[in-house]
Amino acid sequence: MLKKAKNAEIDSRRKAALARGVGVLTDHYAVKAENSEIWDADGNRLIDFASGIAVLNTGHRHPKVMEAVKAQLDAFTHTCHQVVPYENYVRLAERLNALAPGDFEKKSLFVTTGAEALENAVKIARAATGRSAVITFNGGFHGRTFMTMSMTGKVVPYKVGFGPMSADVFHAPYPNELHGISVEDSMNALEHLFKADVDPARVAAIVFEPVQGEGGFNPAPKEFVARIRKLCDDKGIVMVADEVQTGFARTGTVFAMDGYDIAPDLTTMAKSLGGGFPIAAVVGKADIMDAAGPGGLGGTYGGNPLAIAAANAVLDVIEEEALCDRANVLGDRLKARLEAMKADVPEIAEVRGPGFMVAAEFCHADGTPAPDLTNAIREEALARGLLLLTCGVYSNVIRFLAPITIEDEVFAEALDILEAAIKAAKGH
Repeated sequence: MLKKAKNAEIDSRRKAALARGVGVLTDHYAVKAENSEIWDADGNRLIDFASGIAVLNTGHRHPKVMEAVKAQLDAFTHTCHQVVPYENYVRLAERLNALAPGDFEKKSLFVTTGAEALENAVKIARAATGRSAVITFNGGFHGRTFMTMSMTGKVVPYKVGFGPMSADVFHAPYPNELHGISVEDSMNALEHLFKADVDPARVAAIVFEPVQGEGGFNPAPKEFVARIRKLCDDKGIVMVADEVQTGFARTGTVFAMDGYDIAPDLTTMAKSLGGGFPIAAVVGKADIMDAAGPGGLGGTYGGNPLAIAAANAVLDVIEEEALCDRANVLGDRLKARLEAMKADVPEIAEVRGPGFMVAAEFCHADGTPAPDLTNAIREEALARGLLLLTCGVYSNVIRFLAPITIEDEVFAEALDILEAAIKAAKGH
């Protein structure tokens, strides 16, 4: 049983001091973290299979990232790149331009959060096309600002109570074989949008996640991505891949789109780019990126020097430690363990995801979602010291986001806890 006295005291203060809308998943208050482990105020150790929601592909406090940030801290912490620029911002842009999908000239923009990257992708697409409408997909998550909240394809908790959404945002079904939505269904729905709701000549961008994050770790079928690419080419629409959660080795390639051999026009990225420091980017075709005039893009903290230093170190770590290969090895181990549980746990309806972006969806015998069981598994795992996240339109999916740098022995320990938690939640 985990100790909770100090955590409980802090939690009481939190409830009095913080806005209710800032939801908190656990009552464990972090005091220390290292690679794949967190220690809380009562000294409890948690194995971290959340990574701050996909922020720590390189783990908590990776030594190379810490070294880079400390060196930058000793130099300067802020000038605002738009006032007094700095070389490592340019270097990171050069590296991302080379890494991002697409065999064409690219340019970059740095901001602070994933939502801000998506906002800017829309701005850039509108500037480049002279159009206003945006199409996204059901179950997609793109952020909590008004534009990105409008783009997000889930009402509760992201939209409820916040009034009218931004105009000219349309949604279509995202393919999901388990839930009976085919690629053809999705493409037919887009055609219906063009006939009933929005002239394709008014659409600036189609924005999609190559693997839906909050929506349930649903990978886009290759046929779907190819047909979206063709549709965008035919209609003069900017294709935007939201790689905020999928980027930086999580899917077994640097970007998820690398697995499709199809390049978007713009790629948004954030989360694990900074290794724990806040940074986000838009990278894409140079002519599209240059559509906005000087001063139209940017922000006071965009490309903060500490985060830029961290991001350059993260790219070094991914290459030097072969994290793409490591993601595939860990993902295969996790999927094999989950598949082996199916005989005893038929509620595991599907195990899916590329690389180490793995999820298990839980359904009842009649095929209906099982969110209560899913949450019970999360709670059982937490009580045993394993931090898990749920997701999905029906909240019946467990997503696994351990650092790709997790030690083999800690990973093995976590899988044993996971299996025990699943069986306990089922009453075994």
